[in-house]
Amino acid sequence: MNFLFIADPLESFKVKKDSTLAMMRVAQEAGHQLWFCQSRNVLSKENVVHADCQSLTIKPSSTSWFELGQIESRALNSFSAVLIRTDPPFDIEYLNTTWLLSAAVRQGAKVFNEPSAVRDHSEKLSITEFPELIPPTLVTRELSAVEDFHRTHQDIVIKPLDGMGGMGVFRVGPDGLNLASIVETLGENGARTLMIQRFLPEIAQGDKRVLLIGGEVVPFALARIPQGSEIRGNLAAGGKGVAMPLSDTEMKIAQMLAPKLNQRGLFLVGLDLIGGYLTEINVTSPTCFVEITDQSGFDVPHFWLKALEKALS
Repeated sequence: MNFLFIADPLESFKVKKDSTLAMMRVAQEAGHQLWFCQSRNVLSKENVVHADCQSLTIKPSSTSWFELGQIESRALNSFSAVLIRTDPPFDIEYLNTTWLLSAAVRQGAKVFNEPSAVRDHSEKLSITEFPELIPPTLVTRELSAVEDFHRTHQDIVIKPLDGMGGMGVFRVGPDGLNLASIVETLGENGARTLMIQRFLPEIAQGDKRVLLIGGEVVPFALARIPQGSEIRGNLAAGGKGVAMPLSDTEMKIAQMLAPKLNQRGLFLVGLDLIGGYLTEINVTSPTCFVEITDQSGFDVPHFWLKALEKALS
């Protein structure tokens, strides 16, 4: 089969632990042909969505690990699968790409995750569909609403809706120190909407990344554990990643959501769970394939490829 990966520049990949690269490697080893482009290379011409893309070969070396062919213009519906793996933020250009990809789907392309489903699922806001699974949560632009929420819950976390890797996440304790300043700065004086949640002390045991693939649950999570005085477990913020089996509560949540989200076109999902609470539903470019595989022995890339081949059969 021919797989087109729409991703960030290959030079930016962290070779030792990049999940997209792990997908590429396992697909190539299984005999599939790889193609690559960036989202900027997706275009519509003569009413058909194309990509100015290049054939891609993954090489064993960690220094010069890929080889690209000549640029070719190919219709997206000529590929067996199109995999969108561009990192957030979900800005207007990301949105434009999803609209082009939706047009490609109407023309017969098979895109994972399905672009309309990605548009419909804000990685932060989508958790509000499942109120029984989430901690006390407020979404607002208004400082007064945040102040009321803080008076009720005392210890809170404030974060932007479009961040990734723990970027822009602040904790405000019972003293309320700098609450107004944080809200005004993050929210650009009311111009941007924020999410506020009750602080979960269970973060000390890790922010668990649970992967859902093709409606099935990967049985190991990566607990991203904050280090030192940091409250963020995100690996990009210095958290330590420790793979561990899912608890009964985590498995129950994952098994409840996996078929529902897959039915909507969300083939690959990364749930974030803290202390048994659902805090995010990541659908743009979920990661942690390599860390879970290396530490648990459960081959996540192979599991992903078999699920993809099944979805395409």
